Amino acid sequence: MKTILKTFKVKYLFLFALLSIASATFAQEEEEAKKPVSISGSVDAYYQTNLSASDTTPQSFGTSFANELGFALGMANIIATYEGEKTGAVADVTFGPRGDGATGGYNLNQLYAYWNVSDATTLTMGRFNTFLGYEVISPVGNFNYSTSYLFSSGPFSHVGLKADFSLSDDFSLMLAIMNVTDTNNNLTGVYSAGAQLGYSGQYLNFYYDGGEVLGFEVDYTGGFDLSDDFFLGINAAYADNEGEGFSGVALYPQLATSDEFSIGLRGEYFATRSDFIDDDPSVFAATLTGSYTIENLMIKPEIRLDSWGSDVEPYFDADGAASKSLSSFLIAAIYSF
Repeated sequence: MKTILKTFKVKYLFLFALLSIASATFAQEEEEAKKPVSISGSVDAYYQTNLSASDTTPQSFGTSFANELGFALGMANIIATYEGEKTGAVADVTFGPRGDGATGGYNLNQLYAYWNVSDATTLTMGRFNTFLGYEVISPVGNFNYSTSYLFSSGPFSHVGLKADFSLSDDFSLMLAIMNVTDTNNNLTGVYSAGAQLGYSGQYLNFYYDGGEVLGFEVDYTGGFDLSDDFFLGINAAYADNEGEGFSGVALYPQLATSDEFSIGLRGEYFATRSDFIDDDPSVFAATLTGSYTIENLMIKPEIRLDSWGSDVEPYFDADGAASKSLSSFLIAAIYSF
């Protein structure tokens, strides 16, 4: 009889333990379901040295970010996302030189709320990254670590209201009303307007800010999978603000040699335009980047050469003489989570 009771107690305790574990697991899953918040982000750093000039002379390419020599920091990027059934919010915070350059030291890369009005319509209000251009602020979203002249010349982010429409499986439309570029406190009553028409991964973008900063800009961004391993990205833009502006085109051929390693080239022609200058300055920039991925870490070695035309000599060579060109080597480490 004692043996039977002992066996019964053991079985009862075992069953009770299983029920307790199942109950705790269910409670944890229910708690997670009640809090649909996700945290993601990245950190990056790099080392850079000039190839055609001495590192003792402070100089860099005329583009945003990655403009320091020796060992340098990129940024820490922390993104909190809340997703409800029809509404949600994103808080995207940055720290470090790259983030400061993108936000003007504001530390808020993006901060917005959205409402999925229907399956085909979403309204977004707050601060969001620009719809113009091929490249983005976060190095995780770019193949090349350094940035292009086209990216550096356009706006990085906007503060306003936008509406995204899914017109069909292939077509999309975005319309936006925003403060003018780089304005968080609008004291002038002047606003900018934006539009984007998308078709199968190709985007035609329009931007107008009343002549306050950029004036009018039209931009094409797209790309094509030429094979399973070879991709070609394209960006072209034209901007004008009462006779001042820029234009350019950039090609981004990228080849995946394995699951872990890819190599890509950015070739860019960029020119500024002014009614006060007879010969518009132009530059050709070639950037060759390798990308090796191990788990969540990307290692990117990169060689870059910029060469200006006309009589522009913005750089110094190894002897300290004025030069039209500058070349450099960098290696960056980017970790995403």
